[in-house]
Amino acid sequence: QVQLVESGGGLVQPGGSLKLSCAVSGIISSVYTMGWYRQVPGKQRELVAEITGSGSIKYADSVKGRFTISRDNAKIAVYLQMNSLKPEDTAVYYCNYQQPGYNSWGQGTQVTVSS
Repeated sequence: QVQLVESGGGLVQPGGSLKLSCAVSGIISSVYTMGWYRQVPGKQRELVAEITGSGSIKYADSVKGRFTISRDNAKIAVYLQMNSLKPEDTAVYYCNYQQPGYNSWGQGTQVTVSS
């Protein structure tokens, strides 16, 4: 069973930066996708960025050029560096792990972009 624990959310002014971290523990396949999703009240959870076990990366159009997803294979963690934050980036951010036949979510961390 894979467990995910996010950290790094908080309040930041527009134009600022935050880095989210997701620590992973449990059984991990070599064939996986890890990602960051976000959700605001009344809307569906949406993909922000994802990275596969082979290193392929995908970003939502709204964050391209501002956010960077990365991983640390030694620590078994995934990160989301968020720069040039905008008020519309305000959401609860969730870490996600997927492998064939298995899907796990973290508890979420709040990111608020406001002056």
